[in-house]
Amino acid sequence: MKKLVYYNTTGSLTYEKDLLKSWGVTDIELVEVKETDTSKISEHLKDADGVVVIYDRIDESVLQKCSKLKCVSVQSIGYDNLDIKAATKYGVCMTNAPGYCEEEVAEHTVGLMLDLVRKLSFYDRNVRAGQWNPLKGFKTYRLSGKNFGMVFFGHIPKLVAPVVKALGMNVLVYAPTKSAQDLHEFGCEKVDTLEELCERSDVLSLHCPLIDGVTYQLIGEKELKLMKKTSFLINTARGEVVDEKALVKALKEKWIMGAGVDVIEDEENGKSELFELTDCTVITPHAGFLSKDSFFKAREIALRQQVQCIVEGRKPDNLINKDLIFN
Repeated sequence: MKKLVYYNTTGSLTYEKDLLKSWGVTDIELVEVKETDTSKISEHLKDADGVVVIYDRIDESVLQKCSKLKCVSVQSIGYDNLDIKAATKYGVCMTNAPGYCEEEVAEHTVGLMLDLVRKLSFYDRNVRAGQWNPLKGFKTYRLSGKNFGMVFFGHIPKLVAPVVKALGMNVLVYAPTKSAQDLHEFGCEKVDTLEELCERSDVLSLHCPLIDGVTYQLIGEKELKLMKKTSFLINTARGEVVDEKALVKALKEKWIMGAGVDVIEDEENGKSELFELTDCTVITPHAGFLSKDSFFKAREIALRQQVQCIVEGRKPDNLINKDLIFN
């Protein structure tokens, strides 16, 4: 029997057991572990063939103590909690779950924009506080004819693009790996530099992974100062993609009109100076990915990767460390 540990994941494992039964897989033992002391993770994985996590970090300090471990799967698209280099060194497959929540994040992105531009949450808060005043707050505008800028162009932006185009917006994209022809096929205009995108966008939406030295604090004081005073920033990517202190300053000093964020820098403690800026921000608790459908899809994808690796002995479909020599 292969031992597969579910480490601090949500929900019971009934769904996973039913999936294995439907797939005809009988040689995996599923073990659920709930542990608040993150220093003990190695103890729980020392005899495991595979592990499924969401947010817990799997780095070299863990991998070097778990010689039996063959596969680590995250129930998410992002994998900044995984040490890919160390995993390759120790011959461990790292996998993610691309595509499990594309529709949800795309909808959330558009929702944050509409909430900001139409001041929905702002009005709601004020009405409940006894202020029936449609003229309160910043002056808004219609979206048709405005520029919706996107940083990178993966699966989620491809779903966002037709929706904002249906609202009459022009879609601009900064994506160094995409050609002008690639983007033209989706009705989008390629922008060659991030600076130009910032300058031209009325709504700037971030869809890039968090990569140290590449996208960490990609949007900082310089970029925010390039944006229009009437523009909005949307972040459904990762909190650290934005220099949060610079964003707070930009909003307080009105370099931009507002921001809609589903992610913050300090999600572990759920704290941010952005929370105080109720007149120009809409903030959700990293919920853009979430729906009943996406919840189960992520679990299905993660389990499939584990079966492919530790049972079938083949390279998982969603292998992240692609330079791993797979035996």
